[in-house]
Amino acid sequence: MAIKTAQDFFVDELKDIYSAEKQAIRAYPKLAKSASSPQLKEAFQTHLEETKGQVERLDQVFEILEKRSSGKTCEAMKGLVEETSEALEEIEKGPILDAALIACGQRMEHYEIAAYGTVVALATAMGQEEISQLLSQTLEEEKATDQKLTQVSESVNKEAIGDDEEEEEDEEGDEEEEDEAPPAKSASKKSASKSAGKGKK
Repeated sequence: MAIKTAQDFFVDELKDIYSAEKQAIRAYPKLAKSASSPQLKEAFQTHLEETKGQVERLDQVFEILEKRSSGKTCEAMKGLVEETSEALEEIEKGPILDAALIACGQRMEHYEIAAYGTVVALATAMGQEEISQLLSQTLEEEKATDQKLTQVSESVNKEAIGDDEEEEEDEEGDEEEEDEAPPAKSASKKSASKSAGKGKK
């Protein structure tokens, strides 16, 4: 669609957000399933239900504007979802994956916060009070989810760092064992040479 007016831009932004929310709805069940932390799992599941309500609000907005919601793919959200899929493939389930999922989830939230901030400001400027209120409600939910993920990250990150420390200790233990092995071999060689010397006498 050609964008020539502020109204055109507003509708285009709404379509972008609509596509982003639809993609998020498909992504959140996988995030919740992959999370090890009960708090993180709950945060994703809760926001999944919130996101469904956010789509319903967007449907209301499009009805008020008498516009169609379809017709655009949010490439930004598509890329963020792909990054999340890469994390799921590259990291084993556990605290480190949880930390990565929080990072991915917050990137998604930050994109939506910026997007909703834009359309709320446009709706207000155009005198669309009902639409502004609907979109503002969603904006506050996105901010709350971002704050919730930040809170969960405090405990998750500690666990992830703890895993790193345990792994380093294991690696140090392995190195010590390897360092001790050569002297044992040389000691046995000395014993063998001594025995050989005795045999010659």
